[in-house]
Amino acid sequence: MIQKIRSLVTAIAIVGALAFAALPAVSYAQEAEAAPAAAAAHGGGDMSLIDKFQQGGWVMYVNLLGSFIMVWIGIDATFRTTRKRAMPAAQVAQLRELFKQGDYVGAYNYAKANPNPTTDVVRAGISFLPDGKNMTEEAMFNEINRLQGRLQGRISYLSVIGVCAPMVGLTGTVNGMMGAFASLGTGSGSSDTSAMAAHIGEVLVATAFGLFVSIPAFIVYYVLRNRITIILHDIQEVASSLFRKMPYESFEGYHIGDEEIFAALPNWVEQPAAIEEQPAA
Repeated sequence: MIQKIRSLVTAIAIVGALAFAALPAVSYAQEAEAAPAAAAAHGGGDMSLIDKFQQGGWVMYVNLLGSFIMVWIGIDATFRTTRKRAMPAAQVAQLRELFKQGDYVGAYNYAKANPNPTTDVVRAGISFLPDGKNMTEEAMFNEINRLQGRLQGRISYLSVIGVCAPMVGLTGTVNGMMGAFASLGTGSGSSDTSAMAAHIGEVLVATAFGLFVSIPAFIVYYVLRNRITIILHDIQEVASSLFRKMPYESFEGYHIGDEEIFAALPNWVEQPAAIEEQPAA
């Protein structure tokens, strides 16, 4: 169900981006020529959202793409950090039951067959049980750090959008001011203010839209960052409760899981001679 919702949101974002991308791109000269007609058609200054979007110039398309990416990342990260997905109650209960029975091989296989952030941390800890408490705790800590890095890496693009959107809007502002001063330099700005107003409108619209994208991006970023911190803390508590009072000495000499062990004796150390099997009496 969650995958279907994410696919639907992605499809809506793509369709919306394509719809806005299909809008006719206008140059500065065309905007200056169309400004008087647009003002007359809209009662001297009342412009539609599409007109204002077009007035902002090419930077509007860049920030519009950033806004769609922001929405997609926000929804995707929210679904990934729900308790139902990160630590399903039924799977946590099953792991606790297997730990109570001492069936650590079964717990490992169950965690591997049902991958999620909680089972991944537990599976990493079980595989290191024969190596002692310190290695087990370090394995779970490393797995939590890996999950944190993966989730934080996804939402870090929100911070990039929050920083870059005003800069993109500022680029439109600079271009608009350049066009405004160019119209003054040609002498048309002193006699006909429509060209000047078109460029000033581009300046204001581009800057406002950059802030409109930047502010929500930062808000969503910090909300999701706190959400990730809370869910990882809860996962760590569940894993710690499972491994409490673990009899690590009972696992010495055993190997749990199917992770391949690469460490071996150095090749300059004499290998122990193989013991020939005695025939059965």
